[in-house]
Amino acid sequence: MTHQTVGYAPGDAPGPLADCPGHALVPPDQHRPPDCPVDITLAVLAGRWTPLVLREFLRRGGATYSELSAALPALSDKVLSDRLAQLTGAGVLDRHRVPGWPPRVRYTLTEQGRALEPVMHSMWEWGTARRDEND
Repeated sequence: MTHQTVGYAPGDAPGPLADCPGHALVPPDQHRPPDCPVDITLAVLAGRWTPLVLREFLRRGGATYSELSAALPALSDKVLSDRLAQLTGAGVLDRHRVPGWPPRVRYTLTEQGRALEPVMHSMWEWGTARRDEND
């Protein structure tokens, strides 16, 4: 007996994932931002360590470079700097210069950054369930 796979044409899928434009299902063009909402989210969270950097902000609310470096000791200075620039450029973090000497910078979550909390919470729950299955 053979089984038939039910598929949907782009844009015809039921549920909340249905509003992804059909043309957005092709590989993203490097010269224009993604159109699919899932791709938009993945572009913000792209790169190894990015979700863990964001996790630290969700735990703390704000942090300095030194605090993040101490919280994520396996993360190189270059990657941490890149991830902070990426998240700042995406509108997830705000960068504030703290008056005084030596110059210090504090990063805080923007409203858009705080809106990623349910996404990160879902990732946490999904990962916890997988971890617990393997115990």
